[in-house]
This record gives sequence, C-alpha cells and structure tokens, in this order.
Amino acid sequence: MPVCRGRRSRVVEKLADQPRDVADSEFRFTDEQAQLRTAVRKFCAENFDEQTVRTLMESEPRFDPSVWARLGAELGVLGLAVPEADGGAGGTLVDQAIAVEELGAALACGPVFGTVLLSIPALVASSAGPVRGELLGSLAEGTRTAAFAVPDRAGAFDPAAVNVTVAEDGTLTGTVERVVDGDAADVLLVAATGPDGVALYTVEATGPGVQRNPLITLDLTRPQATIVLTAAPAQLVAGTDEADRVIAHAFQVASALLAAEQVGAAQHLLDLSVEYAKSRLQFGRQIGSFQAVKHRLADCLVDLEHARSATYHAAWALTDGTDDPALAASIAQATASAAFAKIAADTIQVHGGIGFTWEHQAHLYFKRATTDAALLGSAEAHRSRVAELVLDDVEAERVPWVATGTP
Repeated sequence: MPVCRGRRSRVVEKLADQPRDVADSEFRFTDEQAQLRTAVRKFCAENFDEQTVRTLMESEPRFDPSVWARLGAELGVLGLAVPEADGGAGGTLVDQAIAVEELGAALACGPVFGTVLLSIPALVASSAGPVRGELLGSLAEGTRTAAFAVPDRAGAFDPAAVNVTVAEDGTLTGTVERVVDGDAADVLLVAATGPDGVALYTVEATGPGVQRNPLITLDLTRPQATIVLTAAPAQLVAGTDEADRVIAHAFQVASALLAAEQVGAAQHLLDLSVEYAKSRLQFGRQIGSFQAVKHRLADCLVDLEHARSATYHAAWALTDGTDDPALAASIAQATASAAFAKIAADTIQVHGGIGFTWEHQAHLYFKRATTDAALLGSAEAHRSRVAELVLDDVEAERVPWVATGTP
C-alpha cells in the first residue's frame, strides 16, 4: 500500500505542476463557443440534409456557391481563426475546430478541405502582402475558394516531393496529383522549386496554362483533380525564407481540423446507431438490449471520446504554442482517423442489411472515413511519426514518463 500511495502522489505532483490556467481552461468550452456550435448545427440542418448532400455530390460544381458564401459572410465560420485585420473573426483554432466538427457531422458539401483546412492557415502564417491580404479576405468571406496544390508525405511537408518549377519569367510548370477541391477552386496555392529553394505561389485556376483533370473518387462529396501547369502565371505568397514554415504549419493545422471533422462525423454515426438500437426489434426485444450490441456501441463511445480529447488538445496546442504542435497534430489524426473508420464500419454492422444499401446514409460516411484516412496520412503513419518525435532520440535515463497503472 505505501508503494501505491507513493506512485499516486507522484502522479498528483505531475498534474499539479501544470500551469493553473492551462489545467482549468484547455477543454472548457465558453458560452460563445456553445452558441457557435448551435448556430452552425442549425445552418447545416437547413442546408445540408441528406437529400441535399446526395444532390450536390452529383452536381457540377459539387457544392452550392451561394450557401458557401453564406457560411463566410452570414455565419463567419470560414475565417474564425483569421485575424480581424485580415477580414476574419479573430478567433482561435478551437473555434474553427468547433465549426468544422459540425460541418463534418452533416457531411457538408463544399471546399472545406482545400480552403478552410489548408489554404487559409497557410495564408495566415505568411508575411503580410497585397496578394496575401486580398486573397485571405475573400476566402474568409466565402466569395472565392482555394485548393492547396502542395504534395505531402503523411501530412508533413517534404520539399523533395515538389515537382513544379519556377521559370525565369516567374511562370510555373509541373504537375500536382490528387488535389482535393482542385476541380472547382477559384485559385490554387502551389509550391514550386526555384534556384533558391521552394516558395509558395498563387495561380488563378481558370487562367492560362492551367489544366484541371477531375478524378473519379470514392467519396463523391470530396472531389479531387490532377493539376497540370504549363508556364502558368503566378504571384508569390511566401518566399523561400518562410515557405517551409508556412506549409508545415498549414499541414499541422489541417491534421487537427480534419480530426475535428472526423469526430463530428463519427458522433453523428454513433447517434444514428444508438437510436436504431433503441427502435429495432428482434425476438421481441430492442437489439440494444443484447450485450453484443451494447459492447460494440460502448467501445465506439470510448474511441470517440479519446479522439475528441486528442483533437481539441491539438487545436489548443496549435493556438497556445505550449505543446509540440507536430506531435499533438499527429496524435489527433492517428486517433480520430482510426476512430472514425471503426465507428463507420460498426454503424453498418449495427444497422444490418439496411446499412449496406445505397439508400442508407451510412455508406456515405463510410466512404468519407476511408477517404479521410488517406488524405493526410494513415493512422499508422501518424503513429510512426509520434514514435519518431517521442522515442527515437530519447536518452535511456530520460525515458518519457508514462502512467502505467501499476505499483
């Protein structure tokens, strides 16, 4: 018993050593954030019901530009983490994560990934300039959309993967594969290699020298395209002195916000499964009364809560800066990606035969889960990155402390 008390006292000491404001406020949502969640949820219920989503995902473009503009101008949720001086709401990434979570729950059709998750964070992290200021304001207002034509390796920037080059006249030539939202975006943010290294540029998607080849995707609500540039005119956004930092930041933010979207979609599916388990009868009993179904749903809830905690910790870490953002983002993406995939599969199992049909919405979320798991790196890839960041360079006598629950 004394040994157990000693271990518990060390745990308490470690928790007590945390700054009081961090321990008290990291996962406490404010009244304003609760109101934000309610407003976005109501908007999604009115504009992204299942039938509307099915119609939009077979349309061209695969979203309603007027509804997208309302998200920016009316609700202001596209630029929640954009400073007010740049035309945004001046909020935090936690605010943005709340909005993205609700959009994910509704499977909202629109360039959320290319514009909100990647392009806006990249522009926010870039140095001030006329190109950056004008584009950032229009993206936050919803009057323009963007796609991020920058290759990544499991959600991390690798300059060696960039195969677009800059000519002496400033035009760009090269190909970028599988650009999410690249089929209908107004502007492209493109990484290109020049004599001094990699820089980030903007290219008008409908301008000369730009060819967009739409791809057939598993998730029809999240279109992709291959971008082919041939001496396309471009404008510099981030030079070689800051492009690496800007792009790396964008991918970290995108990993955290994608996790928020996955959490929202997973919560929606769990709610569907619980309601179905309460109403579906077999052998004269609700199927939710059977232990096999109870345990499956309980496991889904545990996975979902782990993912939610990791996600909002990552959003907070990227805002506050007191934790390693790369580590927090990878933990969030590994946890949320795996949780969403599992809950999507279990939702189909709980619903039985109807869950396998085209008529039921479960398959739409299953396809989103499968696609999301591949966009910024798989859960396994992010777990490997976590191991690299935490364990690979650690000294034997300074192994990270881990609560094992043993004496």
